[in-house]
Formats: sequence, structure tokens, C-alpha cells
Amino acid sequence: MKITNNIDENISQLREYFNIGVSFDVIGKEIQLKNRRGFFVMIDGFTKDEIMFYITTNLQDLFVTDFEVQKLIEKHLAYMEVEESTDMNQIEEMVLSGAIALFIDGFDSAIIIDAREYPVRSPQEPDLEKVTRGPRDGFVETVIFNTALIRRRVRDRNLTFELTSVGSRSKTNVVLSYISDLVDQEYVQEIRDKISSIKIESLTMAEKSLSELLIDRSIFNPLPQVRYTERPDAAAAHLMEGHLLIIVDTTPSVIILPTTIFHFTQHAEDYYQSPAVGTYIRWLRFGIMTLSFLLVPLWLLATEYVRYLPEFMQFLTPEKTGEVPLLLQLIILELGIDILRLSSIHTPNSLTTSLGIISGLVLGDLAVQVGWFIPETVLYMAVVAIGTFATPSIEFAMAIRIFRLYLLILTGLFNIIGFIVGIFLVCLCIFKTKNSSKKSYLWPLIPFNATALKHLLFRTPIPNQVGNKRHKK
Repeated sequence: MKITNNIDENISQLREYFNIGVSFDVIGKEIQLKNRRGFFVMIDGFTKDEIMFYITTNLQDLFVTDFEVQKLIEKHLAYMEVEESTDMNQIEEMVLSGAIALFIDGFDSAIIIDAREYPVRSPQEPDLEKVTRGPRDGFVETVIFNTALIRRRVRDRNLTFELTSVGSRSKTNVVLSYISDLVDQEYVQEIRDKISSIKIESLTMAEKSLSELLIDRSIFNPLPQVRYTERPDAAAAHLMEGHLLIIVDTTPSVIILPTTIFHFTQHAEDYYQSPAVGTYIRWLRFGIMTLSFLLVPLWLLATEYVRYLPEFMQFLTPEKTGEVPLLLQLIILELGIDILRLSSIHTPNSLTTSLGIISGLVLGDLAVQVGWFIPETVLYMAVVAIGTFATPSIEFAMAIRIFRLYLLILTGLFNIIGFIVGIFLVCLCIFKTKNSSKKSYLWPLIPFNATALKHLLFRTPIPNQVGNKRHKK
């Protein structure tokens, strides 16, 4: 479409271009100025009614004598976010994202008035990242609210939010956020180039779609290479450490880049407790994550080599293995836990308690009584499930589960050889994985950095952390 200085031609083209009259929510409204005609194009539900009323009232009393749009904007449109545009692609994107386009007879350009007001829920504490003490706000599905939540915590003039869009049809807003004097600028440019080179119609799954487009990875490697957070305080803390954030409109999850394996073991709860308690919680989490990976394969291995166990550990092995082979019992329970998790997602909140009672008590007890399972397999899989839910990152928890299933099958089929080969393959996979900046996934363990590793293993007091020590100097 080409914008002309004839309002009738523009109206005719606009009605066809935006399907005005076909799509009920696309509004085209004519307005009569003192000596000229105008035409508004907007999306119903995205516009602030009071701003629209104020602008319309001003324009109806306006006598246009100047043919320069910029002067009209400066003198008569007393609103902050107003600009002139002759680019129909830009006008289309702005209108469809909620702005107002105004065409006036005699002008061959449009005036874009950014008076958007998106439907938005109030910031609430994220379900996946709850803390016993700390702020209760969380990111929402509107990008401008999310940037405000970060800006409220980091009032630094070097904090930057770069806006772009992805998707030839969806034109989803994507924001790169970083502190310019802390971040690696080469890495920022690399991510910026990758985003600009994306050719796709729509980000159907928002931040998940974008992360898969940005990160090159093997489909057989379950390890996550980006971290997601819905907590503004966690996002702000990563900015202060020199990380890059990617905020995608329509989702409350913010992408943190780059990350290593240790980023998936940390939680905000560590920092809202005293250093001693925070360190205890962190080590407890390390222990339960390791246990959830190794417990079941080790127990299965112990049942095959019971004669080599010390006498005080003989109680760990079952006297009877039941009618179903132990390996099959454990695999069925692994799949059962996943089925239970999926069922709970699709079950209304009012029925989740009933689902837990039916699956955990009734089915579990009956399965033991009829001989499908023995009590030991149910016990150990319950411990493993608790360890999985105690992992801060759901993506990393699922990766541990996949690795555990590999190790369990290899151990069940090939005993000690299978266990050793399984551990070797898992370690090889972790070692060969690179993060999004093509650096070691195991930093600061490989390459070794004692100071950084100490901060990961121990919850250090706030005055001793790197940024605060630098500020004090």
C-alpha cells in the first residue's frame, strides 16, 4: 500500500489492507477536523479510552494550515509517544500491536500514537520459584511491565533494553536486556545477529521457540543450555553478574544467557536465608539431586551383587523380588511418576488432592498387594521423585530423569559393566556440552576457577560478593 495525500484513496486502501469491516476488532473511524478530514485505524481492546477521547477532542477543534506533520505533532498532539511514518510495514506492525494510526487529508504520511494498554494480570509470585521470604512479584505476559520490574531494581544508566521483533506474521516483541559495562559486548552482538537472521512466521511457543532458534543443540542431549526465570529479583541479580536477558512478549519467562550447569542448581531461597542456612540448603540440594540420579541404579546393582555388600547393608536388598522383574518394576514406576505429573497438570486444582490420594495411596498400595511391585521399589522411586521436585530448574530435573532412565536400563541389562558405561556416557555428554557462548558447560570447575567455585558451593555474605567488593573499593 502506498500512502497518498488524498484521504479518500487512503481510506479505501486501509479498509482493504486491514480488513476493516470484516474483522470486528479492527476499527476504522473517520474524524472531522475544522477544515480537514482524518481517519483513525486501531485495534479494539488495546487503546486507552481516555487518551483517545483527549486526542479526538483536540483534533476536532484544530484548523490545519500547515502541511508539515512534525509541526502538527509538536503544536497540537500533546502526547509523549507520537511519531510520523511513511513506512507502511512499520504502520502495520504498530497498529496490530496496539498503537493508533492517524491519516489526515493533505498529508502523505501517517501519525502513529502509541497509546497502548494491554490486558494484563497483576504480578504474582511464580509457582515454580517460591521463597519463604522475599518479594512476591513476578513477571507477567506483557513485556513493558517486565522491563519496568527490572528497571525498578536496577536503576543504572547503563541498563539497556533493545527492542526488536521476530516472526513475519506474529511480529512478536523481543527485548535484549543487559548492563553495557558489565556484559560481553561481542556476545551481545552475536545474539543480536542471530535474532535478526531468524526467518520464521511465528514464535508459537514464545520464549521456548526463540531459545531453540538461537541455540544449536543435539536432539539427543537433554541438558538445558538456557535458564528461565519468572522472578525479577533473580533476573536483576544475573544482570549484575554480566549476563544477558531476553524478554519475549506474551510470556512471563525470561531467558538468561549464558549459563552453565551450576546455574540450574541455584535458587533465590539461598539468598533470602543467612549464609550458614543458605549454604546448608545448597548442599542439601546438591545431595538430593545426586541421589535422585544414582539411587535407583545403585540399588538395582546392589541386588545383583548382594553377596559383596557388608553385613550392615544387607537390609537394603529385598528378600522377594515379586512376580515382575525388578528392572521392569522400576521402569514402570518411572513412567508412572511422569504420567502422574502430566495428569496433575491437566487436572483442575479442586481435584488435585483427589488425584494424589487415588494414585499415591490406592494404586500404589494395591499394586504392592497384587504383586506388581515390592515395597522397596516404591520407596526408592518415591525418594527419587522428591529429589526431582527439589531441583530448582524443571528443565534440568527432566534432564536428570532422562539420564537416570538411560543408566537404569544399562544397569539392568548389563549389571556392573552397564553401570560404568552409563556413568561414562553421561559424563561424556556433560563434558562435551557447550553453553550458548560456546564455552565450557562445567565452568568454573572446567576450566578451574577457585573463587567462582567457592561462591557456587558456599552462600557467601553479601559484603563479600564480587560486585559489592568492587563498589567498596
